[in-house]
Amino acid sequence: MKSVWFFDDVNLFKVLCPHKFKAYKANHDFDAYKKKDYIYFEEDSANKVYLIEKGKVKIGYYSEDGQEIVKAILTRGELFGETAIFGNDKREEFAQSIDNTTSICPIGVQTMHDLMRDNQTFSFKVYKFIGFKLKKLERRLQLLLFKDTKTRLLEFLEELCTDYGYDCEKTGDKIIHHPYTQKDIASLIGTSRPTLNILMNELKEEKVIEFSRKEIRIYKNIA
Repeated sequence: MKSVWFFDDVNLFKVLCPHKFKAYKANHDFDAYKKKDYIYFEEDSANKVYLIEKGKVKIGYYSEDGQEIVKAILTRGELFGETAIFGNDKREEFAQSIDNTTSICPIGVQTMHDLMRDNQTFSFKVYKFIGFKLKKLERRLQLLLFKDTKTRLLEFLEELCTDYGYDCEKTGDKIIHHPYTQKDIASLIGTSRPTLNILMNELKEEKVIEFSRKEIRIYKNIA
């Protein structure tokens, strides 16, 4: 099963970026960001939607006591800032580059409305993506509120398996090639990096997983 972020096995960037449409190509540019650069802040004007050409972007907000809450970490082909399509005029979260070579395709809200009006397939894919994204965020919130840290990690590994996993032909194990660092994963499951490292090593000792920097193997008798 392919990731909901790449629905129908089609990278959103390849389908939605205006440079693919002749009417918009001439006046279309990409924006470059370094690590820790912000694309927008909470309360900024919401007049654009963004597609990631390359790199990674963190979406989150700050609680009343100043704690950073990470909602999502997005990679190539993913869309963010999409609430502007529905008339939200202020940002409710921040978007920050967490890669030194992040390249973003900005799309004005009016341009997005024109593309959606003129292309039914385009419009359907946008709405489908937003629906999947809301379900994923809702599931992550439920995990953070009601599950212990180890359970959150196990369910996140299951999510990674759906998004990035495949079956090893020789062993039947699940192999996951993913774009996240340990810091990214820790942020997404609401824990610290040292705690994540302890839990990952516990699962390794229990013969549940094997892992390296960008690959996780879930053993067949567990998956």
